[in-house]
Amino acid sequence: MNSHFFAYISRMRFIQRWALMRNTAPENVQEHSHQVAVLAHALAVIRNERFGGQVDAGAVAVAALYHDASEILTGDMPTPIKYDNPAIRKAYKEVEKVAEDKLLRLLPPDMQPVYKQVLRPDAETEALVKAADKLSAYIKCVEELKAGNNEFRDAATQTRAALEGYGLPEVAYFMETFLHSFSLTLDQLKSPGDPQESCGERRA
Repeated sequence: MNSHFFAYISRMRFIQRWALMRNTAPENVQEHSHQVAVLAHALAVIRNERFGGQVDAGAVAVAALYHDASEILTGDMPTPIKYDNPAIRKAYKEVEKVAEDKLLRLLPPDMQPVYKQVLRPDAETEALVKAADKLSAYIKCVEELKAGNNEFRDAATQTRAALEGYGLPEVAYFMETFLHSFSLTLDQLKSPGDPQESCGERRA
């Protein structure tokens, strides 16, 4: 059989996020999914190494890569609309499930159970992916504010409050240890011990 599954997955790069906001740097779902995977993997590693967890960091990263796969069929719904009221949120969750089912049916039957676990992971994995998703959104806000775009000021405040509300120690550790660097310029990121390079070499 010919399967369109991965051809659909590759189209995540055509779906733009933050549709209601003025962006200095547009972001598509594929870019976002990669960042969420990196962050989710980091949160899993922090949980295991710092807080005695036993989560499969690789499985968490893979689930994060596919966490917005349904948006290939549904499009990205802006957060202010998605969470406007419980009825909209419930309806959208049902639409997401229908989209996931359609994507799964595109796969050969023997592969469907594997990818069903990826699209619908266990509760612990899902919680880490959700936290990483919110962390990615906050980093986006930080970077837009760094670029002078005050359109993201309220979103940054709300997203940070949501992150702190999760009460996850690995999220708190990441924010304390790594988050500040996202607000720095390239020159500020350069550590004092690095060899002095020309601007052209540094940005090549």
